[in-house]
Amino acid sequence: MIFVVASATDLLDGWLARSRGLVTDFGKIADPIADKALTGAALITLSALGELAWWVTTLILLREFGVTALRFVVIRRGVIAASPGGKLKTLLQVIAICLYLLPASLSPPAIVKQVAMAAAVVVTLVTGADYVARAVRLYRSPAPPAS
Repeated sequence: MIFVVASATDLLDGWLARSRGLVTDFGKIADPIADKALTGAALITLSALGELAWWVTTLILLREFGVTALRFVVIRRGVIAASPGGKLKTLLQVIAICLYLLPASLSPPAIVKQVAMAAAVVVTLVTGADYVARAVRLYRSPAPPAS
């Protein structure tokens, strides 16, 4: 339940910031890190409980840490904000995690959970490659003048 509430408040926070023009460079960096902490903790817990294969958690976390590191490598040249694909990735991860967290009486068949998580993993990897390409382009661009 805590995961669902935390995910919902994150969604609301993002919507409010965008709808009121309160998007900041700090938020562009801090929000994805908060998303990663939330989903990462849930994935680690699911794997520790034997509900989710460790390779899934490892693959997702490696991508997440890699993208975060890339953001900091290129930060002097600009901020890599979350892309629509990145937002879809987070949504799919949250949906898949929620399916795994449902009580047994409400839980869908295992194949439904597995397909949802597989979709999340695929989008996670594809968007990871997109972030690498965006970081390379940004890194190769001229640095903005120092202020």
